Amino acid sequence: MDWNFGDMLDAVGDALGPNDPALIHGDRVVSWPEMMARSNRMARALHSLGAKPGDKAGFYLRNQPEYMEALAACFKARLAHVNVNYRYRDDELVYIFDNSDSTVVFFDTEFSAEVERVRERLPKVIAWVQIGGGDILPFAHDYEKLASEGDASKLNIPRSGDDMLLLYTGGTTGMPKGVMWTHSIWREAGMEGVRKMGGPVPENLEEHVQNALTVGKFSRQIPACPLMHGTGLFTAMGAMLNGGAIVTLTDKRKFDPVNLWDTVDANGVTSMAIVGDAFAKPMLKTLDENPGRWNLSSVLAIISSGVMWSSEVKQGLLRHMPQVALTDSFGASEAVGFGSSITTADGRTKTSKFEIGPSCKVFTEDGREVLPGSGEPGYIARGGAVPLGYYKDPEKTEKTYKVYGGVRYAVPGDWCTVEADGTITLLGRGSNCINTAGEKVYPEEVEEALKSHASVTDALVVGVPDDKWGQAITAVVSLNGNATEDELRAFVQSKIARYKAPKRILFKDNLGRAPNGKADYKSIKAFALQELGIPG
Repeated sequence: MDWNFGDMLDAVGDALGPNDPALIHGDRVVSWPEMMARSNRMARALHSLGAKPGDKAGFYLRNQPEYMEALAACFKARLAHVNVNYRYRDDELVYIFDNSDSTVVFFDTEFSAEVERVRERLPKVIAWVQIGGGDILPFAHDYEKLASEGDASKLNIPRSGDDMLLLYTGGTTGMPKGVMWTHSIWREAGMEGVRKMGGPVPENLEEHVQNALTVGKFSRQIPACPLMHGTGLFTAMGAMLNGGAIVTLTDKRKFDPVNLWDTVDANGVTSMAIVGDAFAKPMLKTLDENPGRWNLSSVLAIISSGVMWSSEVKQGLLRHMPQVALTDSFGASEAVGFGSSITTADGRTKTSKFEIGPSCKVFTEDGREVLPGSGEPGYIARGGAVPLGYYKDPEKTEKTYKVYGGVRYAVPGDWCTVEADGTITLLGRGSNCINTAGEKVYPEEVEEALKSHASVTDALVVGVPDDKWGQAITAVVSLNGNATEDELRAFVQSKIARYKAPKRILFKDNLGRAPNGKADYKSIKAFALQELGIPG
């Protein structure tokens, strides 16, 4: 059928009652009927302000209940979501709103000054909607007023599975690019994984509602990572569309593991989304320092995507929550479901090894399929349900969405090898690959070895110019204990091939990861060059 998120929400919303929470934020609980009414009013308000089906809506927000509520309103009004990194400066904000053709912008009061500075440069925006109370800007509309006044009934408008969701990704070079997902493609991408695991796949809205009533409505999901990025957004969308509750942390400005575990305990949270060790390490440290403080028996699943999640940290979390399944999901903004690795208390996994996803293959640069067990590296490629491409950028679309053997694949640039058993071992993003004395070294592999040392909190690896090696492997690490450069180098050499060990290891308290845990290799390389006295 022609799946549309607005239709799915209408159907699920009709079946859930006042005792079914949809949004939880501290002491505030918004029930499903209340969320449906508020999002219906907001959808009507957006139409009355001039927004038309197919228009784009920018979300300039941190994690908060209004993010998901406004998202529901946009699905119902047939507006396409545009994620906005709240760390952007003025020119970057102008670029993303202009490039996406946003006509509506939801923004938090926190960002009022930024909005005032850029709005005159954005004539396409016809409605600025302010969230968070305080003094409403003269040109803005009060979100709470729009959501609480007017007709709360369903819109009852025809919708399409071709309605769009835009996910902007910074990538590794150039300005952010908007990946064009349709509602039907996004749903089918998720269902391919469900089919592989033997789970129920609804064939119509009636079956979807039944799943929500029997399973989905009992979900309490925390997007611990930002909703402005794919990992947080997509996992929260999945929970919401299936009738669950989205639980947002009360500390919006930074990740606080005490706040996380307090929230889990208070709300019976069943699942959460994080991004690798940047979240998992402080989560584990807090649990180790406070044994037995929180009731964590409700937690059944933690999913991570975006960066590697070390085996040692997974095992540490399982000591505190032996009932939990820890999923390492290998995906990208350009496609999801490249592979996964699930760790439970009764089994151990190697972090870099993944079960390859459905419709996925590995190809060499010249388009040959990599043979299992050959040791030959190649690009992971995902066929089947993949996005339409990048918004208004056919050239970059052609470079990322390639055709092999008559099949269209998403190829975001992640290298891996295929083991004899069919699993894949990640090597890293090709753009960060280091060529040292003719050998290709992938930073993630070296970083994983470094982070397995007890004194290393985080590590990033770059290549710097070197007369002897061409590129010298250089690590920048943050410590939680004492370790010398020689000690860490010897430790890495005991874990992986000696030629992959860093020639130099530098120390830095904070490696400057983004809120979603992604590494800023450009700034780390600049730091390394400065510390080593190498011209940039």
